[in-house]
Amino acid sequence: MTGQDTLALVEALTPPIEDGDMLAAIDLGSNSFHMVVARYTLGQLRVVDRLRETVRLAEGLDSRGGLSAEVRQRALSCLSRFGQRIRDIPPQNVRALATHTVRRLSAPQAFLVPAETALGHAIEVIAGREEARLIYLGVAHAQPPKPGQRRLVIDIGGGSTECIIGSGFDALERESLQVGCVASTRRFFPGGKLSKKRWRDALAEVATEFQQFASTYRALGWQEVVGASGTNKAIGEICAAMKLTKGAVTAEALPQVRDRLLEAGHVDAIALPGLSDDRRPIIAGGVLVLEAAFSVFGIERMQVSKAAMREGVLHDMLGRAGEADPREASIEALMLRYGIDRTQAGRVEATALRLFDQVARDWRLDADDLRMLAWAARVHELGLVIAHSQYHVHGAYVLEHSDIAGFSRQEQQFLASVVRCHRRKVPKTAFDAVPDRLLLQARRTSALLRIAVLLHRSHEADVIPLLHARVDGDALRLTFSQRWLDARPLLRIDLEGELDEIAALGVTLVVGAD
Repeated sequence: MTGQDTLALVEALTPPIEDGDMLAAIDLGSNSFHMVVARYTLGQLRVVDRLRETVRLAEGLDSRGGLSAEVRQRALSCLSRFGQRIRDIPPQNVRALATHTVRRLSAPQAFLVPAETALGHAIEVIAGREEARLIYLGVAHAQPPKPGQRRLVIDIGGGSTECIIGSGFDALERESLQVGCVASTRRFFPGGKLSKKRWRDALAEVATEFQQFASTYRALGWQEVVGASGTNKAIGEICAAMKLTKGAVTAEALPQVRDRLLEAGHVDAIALPGLSDDRRPIIAGGVLVLEAAFSVFGIERMQVSKAAMREGVLHDMLGRAGEADPREASIEALMLRYGIDRTQAGRVEATALRLFDQVARDWRLDADDLRMLAWAARVHELGLVIAHSQYHVHGAYVLEHSDIAGFSRQEQQFLASVVRCHRRKVPKTAFDAVPDRLLLQARRTSALLRIAVLLHRSHEADVIPLLHARVDGDALRLTFSQRWLDARPLLRIDLEGELDEIAALGVTLVVGAD
């Protein structure tokens, strides 16, 4: 099988997005939960509904990574309402993403399991740089940039701030900082007290965060600056209400907004024109972060976009359903960066997919599992660039802890576990990071890759003439050509030894010849 064969299998297992289909994107932000529902019509997305609730998830996060019962219940109630709105949309047309606050939870599954039950859909946790990529994608589609020009996009969320330089629809540089409107208000203005000294000290500290990558960004340059999400939109509305601008944020207007804010003396007393009641408790942190960004980057003017990550998620879903899946490009980049032997990876992938095609129905493996198997086959030798000894461990570590565009954390954990278990003993902790809802698929996918790698251990170029697989529950029966197997005594020994090793994946292997 080739890459085109893989794509054909994926398409056969994945219902296509067709004209008239509904799609939904849910953003579990640190301040607000957002949902946007759109209809795919004539090759374009048309928004038909938007829902937003102020949950303040970051408000319930403590220093140990715990989440308060009150905030947890607030989040679950919101997700339950969101779930009612999208209950008739096919699961493959819904993506729910969690960001900064969920990333910081010490036991994320304790929140995610009931959250997924309330919503009725899986929830993916994404890294800050993946969040940045999706934000840029949403802004770029809402306000297409001029050809050949670069733009700086700044998104101030509740718990983090993302900065992206992009060109066209591609993000060139992505950074995520651990400062946001909720987190910064709580951290720098405890008790809600505002003062010039507190502001000056906080501004210096936040500016240091931006300075870590400012020189790289300035060297690349940009022609325009766009602010995304609610905080920047709110500040733009304040500037307009104060008659300082017509909705943009400028270097002249921002200090005037800050001074009016400080005059209040306390968060509860803030009375800025154009500021909504639900935004008042957290606007100080947002203005602080934006002033630091303006200062460090030397920004003169920032226009405000109505689009944000959720719109980017919708367009990303279209890419995943077509031939523009960003994960494919990321796997290709990994293969190039780590000098992977493409010929050997291709052999392993082809055999793994032959096995998958025969067992997928009985093992209830779907298109997502097929993609993971194919990608794992392509990068299973990634760790060889580090060391031959324990290279499967090195490869798994890189896959789990790298920023890989297009992948959620759960997807990276799935991929890392499959690569970790493709040879040698399967550790008891190999799948600890994989969500329970994906555990069985991860184990079975690992078994298929493990067998494919074993069958190509000699790097032999010849195609395996007979490879028949069938399953009965957890039992996997493989049948080979008797003549072919007899000519490979070392492989026969390896297969016999594999009977015990693969059992750690919950799979019983039976080998026969015909």
